[in-house]
Amino acid sequence: MAKNRLEAFSDGVLAIIITVMVLELRRPASAEFSALWALSPVLLSYVLSFVYVGIYWNNHHHLFHATKRVNGRILWANLHLLFWISLFPFATAWIGENHVRPAPTIVYGFVLLMAAIAWYVLQSAIIADEGPDSVLRGALGRDWKGRLSPLLYVAAIALAFVSSWIAIALYSFVAVLWLVPDRRIERALRDHRI
Repeated sequence: MAKNRLEAFSDGVLAIIITVMVLELRRPASAEFSALWALSPVLLSYVLSFVYVGIYWNNHHHLFHATKRVNGRILWANLHLLFWISLFPFATAWIGENHVRPAPTIVYGFVLLMAAIAWYVLQSAIIADEGPDSVLRGALGRDWKGRLSPLLYVAAIALAFVSSWIAIALYSFVAVLWLVPDRRIERALRDHRI
């Protein structure tokens, strides 16, 4: 099957997720700059989640640029990923409105962990369909960032019981790791002239 409908649907879902997140932002109670300080946990959680959605969108684009076709397994794996990303607005609002308390911080990390696992499932479905000699398999190589990220999420979830801010720092660190677009796929596509 052609992949264009999957890409268009995914782009639409991600755009809606960002829209829902921004609609959750409330205006300050007063016209003073100090009113923004009271909203800083909400704004910071929004920024972090926006960055995460942007990372997934960017890498999703690269992933499907390196994918020749889709099948039912890939479609379901993509929906699985979108399901977990669609929980970002809920987790973002909860963590921001509760000023980074442990339970919302843990749930936020769990959602990030499940999205990372769903990403791995999606990559695996594509590689299974296209074979071990696929452009994607060659591009991923050892995938140290893909292996390290879930471990950092698990560590952050555990550390949230000690300090929510340490957990947030680890979630932010993972985002920084992925902020630069993954050049491996771009190089593999250039080498294969796709």
